[in-house]
Amino acid sequence: MKAVIMAGGEGRRLRPVTGETPKPLAPLLGRPVMEHILRLLARQGFTEVCASLRYGAEEIMRRFGDGSALGLSLTYRPEKEPLGTAGGVKNCADFTGDEDFLVISGDAACDFDLRALVRAHREAGAAATLALYRSAEPLPYGLAVTDGEGLVRAFVEKPGWPRVVTDLVSTGIYVLSQRAMAQVPEGRPFDFAKDLFPLLLRQGEKLLGAAAEGYWCDIGTPLAYYRCCVDALEGRLKLEPGEGFSLPAGAAPPEEEPEGLDCPCRDRALLMGTLSELFLPLGADYSDGLSLRDPRFELHIRPSPSRSAVRIAVHAGDAEFARSLALSAREVARKLDL
Repeated sequence: MKAVIMAGGEGRRLRPVTGETPKPLAPLLGRPVMEHILRLLARQGFTEVCASLRYGAEEIMRRFGDGSALGLSLTYRPEKEPLGTAGGVKNCADFTGDEDFLVISGDAACDFDLRALVRAHREAGAAATLALYRSAEPLPYGLAVTDGEGLVRAFVEKPGWPRVVTDLVSTGIYVLSQRAMAQVPEGRPFDFAKDLFPLLLRQGEKLLGAAAEGYWCDIGTPLAYYRCCVDALEGRLKLEPGEGFSLPAGAAPPEEEPEGLDCPCRDRALLMGTLSELFLPLGADYSDGLSLRDPRFELHIRPSPSRSAVRIAVHAGDAEFARSLALSAREVARKLDL
């Protein structure tokens, strides 16, 4: 399957950090963010790629050339006038031909399994399939409301909190059929989120919303960009570092999740501090998380390394007693987190 990469972003909000650099060329672990996307495409077998360009087109073309250094056949379609997201992809129609194709943003970092998205699209026979991502802070994005079969039933574009009805945000990664692209006019601005997808819903076309596993981040603001860099450094975003790039001294691979019952919380460090104060008079040990030992049992409470939660584990000769104690400790933790 062919792929179109949308790489026309100017990145105005990033200028305090990246200056005049086009957004797709913003560096991430020693490589432009667009290069990481191109490498992801190549690893997953999308070797024929066309880039839709506008701002900084010449600079981007010089940087990547024909794509052969990345194992790709890369062509370009610069826009003379802004055509919007769907209009820019329509400008690549001579490249995409008559088959379904993948669309991906060249200025957002991700490590999704794109092949799984294609499989879901083909199995559903959808006019378009949207890669969705669960976000605890969905306000900057377009939201997609799906039904029990994963079909998109409504869109909410960049809402305020009173209008947030789901945590599923649209990532700008799509698999598109030619019947969907036939609705996009040539040579004038047209947008996927504002124009094409609502039109397809009104026409009764099948739009599949596939919740993708992995990591995704639109680096459109300085704060999002810095968070993405930290996530890449700490292994939450899986990338290939650029040549000459090394992780900071002392950097360690992500820790494995400890065993036990999970207790989600607002602030794991704060909750651990509260629990430590509670168990201190009982002779708790703090050399490896929080441990409390008794002739009948061992209670261990540790923060989860990957999310805001604590893990509670109990070892005892009586399995039923161990489970009862672990559940009681979790209930205490929940009450302390209120």
